[in-house]
Amino acid sequence: MIGKKVKVIVDRPLGSYHPEHKDLYYPINYGYIEGIIAPDGEEQDAYIIGVNEAVKEFSGTIIAVIHRQDDVEEKWVVAPEGMAFTKEEIGKEVNFQEKFFKSEIIM
Repeated sequence: MIGKKVKVIVDRPLGSYHPEHKDLYYPINYGYIEGIIAPDGEEQDAYIIGVNEAVKEFSGTIIAVIHRQDDVEEKWVVAPEGMAFTKEEIGKEVNFQEKFFKSEIIM
């Protein structure tokens, strides 16, 4: 799936807080890909990096997969077409949420 173009519906825009965990702030846009069901039975979650304003939806390229070793989910990392990030840069962007899991970034 890395390299595939997808459209992300953003349900937690940059600058928002998690609806249940009120202290979890989203410093990046976060959402899901319609029609692709993840192992947790919900639509596939995706982090959007490289976009510095809140958006409602975003079309971009999957540049990485975050595999959680202690959860059933994986998160896809989507960026503007042609934009590249290192594993370290991706890790820094998603750490606000991934710090709660044992995860690895696959590129």
